[in-house]
Amino acid sequence: MSIDFNHTIVHATDKKESAIFLAEILGLAPPKPFVHFLVVSFQNGVSLDFMETGDRFDKQHYAFHVSEKEFDEIFERIKERRLTYWADPGRVKKNETYRHNNGRGVYFEDPSGHLYEILTWS
Repeated sequence: MSIDFNHTIVHATDKKESAIFLAEILGLAPPKPFVHFLVVSFQNGVSLDFMETGDRFDKQHYAFHVSEKEFDEIFERIKERRLTYWADPGRVKKNETYRHNNGRGVYFEDPSGHLYEILTWS
């Protein structure tokens, strides 16, 4: 049996703003429209499909495993945009990163309030 994760829908207050934000921060290709979604695709074939909604929605957490080099590049873009970031998902350790399992990580929010994490350990 071969089952692979394919995509998930990410609710957003402004799908264009949120999808472009994520693609730019992570250094990915620009989002592509598909039906009523804006799709951010990853190298492994998985995608996040942003859907705009006027309804309230729960804020989610999305984590991305990256190389040390990619971490440095992404973290630099976070700092260039003067985004607030945290070393913990509870958002207590403001403007800090964390170290765990011989790797690093950091949390930051997108324009819709979702909490993203980049990490170098798995």
